[in-house]
Amino acid sequence: MHRKHMLATIVIAFAIFSILAPSAWGGAKEIKARMAERLPVIMELKQKGLVGENNMGLLEFVGAAREKADVVEAENKDRKVVYKAIAKKTDTTPEIVGQRRAKQIAPNAKSGEWLQDETGRWKQKN
Repeated sequence: MHRKHMLATIVIAFAIFSILAPSAWGGAKEIKARMAERLPVIMELKQKGLVGENNMGLLEFVGAAREKADVVEAENKDRKVVYKAIAKKTDTTPEIVGQRRAKQIAPNAKSGEWLQDETGRWKQKN
C-alpha cells in the first residue's frame, strides 16, 4: 500500500466529516472509525483490480470476482449515510453529493485503479 495514496484518502474522508455538525447525524465517530479500519482492505481490492470507484461515489466490483463483498457492502452503506447527512446539511440530494465525491476521488486514484466516468464506462487510470 502506498502511504501517499492512503494519506490522501484519509485526508479527503476527514474533510467530508469536518463539514458535518456533530448533531447532524448519530454515529459519526463510529463511521469514521469503521471506514479507517476498512481502508487497507479496500486499497488491496483496488490494487488487485477487483473494485473501482463508480460515478456515484461508491465502490463497485468491476469483474465477476466478489472477494470481501461484505467489506465493500459495509463501506458503501457508510458512504451512503455520510452522503445523506451532507445532502441534508447542504440542501441537495445524496446522489449529487455522491457524484461530487466521485469527482474528488478520481484525481487521487492510483495508476491502474478502476474509475467509472460520467457516462458509466469503466477505465483504468493511467
